[in-house]
Amino acid sequence: MNQPVLEARELSKTFASGAERIAVFSGLSVSLDAGQSLALMGRSGSGKSTLLNLFCGLERPDNGVITLLGERFDYREAGASGQREKRWARLRRRRIGVMFQEANLMPALSLLDNVRLRARLAEQPLEQCQAWLERLGIGELAERYPDQVSGGQRQRAALAMVFAMTPDLILADEPTGSLDRRTAEEVTTELFRLQAQTGVALILATHDPELAEQCRKTLDLAHGAPASPVP
Repeated sequence: MNQPVLEARELSKTFASGAERIAVFSGLSVSLDAGQSLALMGRSGSGKSTLLNLFCGLERPDNGVITLLGERFDYREAGASGQREKRWARLRRRRIGVMFQEANLMPALSLLDNVRLRARLAEQPLEQCQAWLERLGIGELAERYPDQVSGGQRQRAALAMVFAMTPDLILADEPTGSLDRRTAEEVTTELFRLQAQTGVALILATHDPELAEQCRKTLDLAHGAPASPVP
């Protein structure tokens, strides 16, 4: 039996609000296999972005265990935080692709050089970078800078950056939130098409029910807690 790409057990996370501790979620468990997609649903402030940050090591839970691509992070154990951060950094650089609401491009680099930079960090061949821009329909814009193209074209370049690193897991945080409806549909169509072709696992944070329906699994975060376990 193949090991899940991601398995999280009994995650808990709170934030301080004055003298109080506010629970974002408690006892949350989720598992995701290669090629599967998971939609994180919930209103603003329900914990979608926080959960994505936990799944790439940018934040730590108060308790629980995360096993990602064979790397086990047990937050029930004290100490060794330095080594844990190094392991997370290695996974983010080579095996986890992250997309944001705004395309995370370096403004001083062309679209092609942005893709090359991401591929280089992941130790992937640079020869495929132009091809990824071509596959996403913006090959002719390769030498343009981010401020010379539209928001939709920037997000396509962000997609090229993610897939050029050949990740095992993609974390997408409202990746079309800043786009108009038509452009958003075009970008998400490309995202799901490439995800199906490459077999990468995908976790997508969204408040759009129609977009969530395109994912195989859904986790609805209601009032800071999962409404139901992920099947």
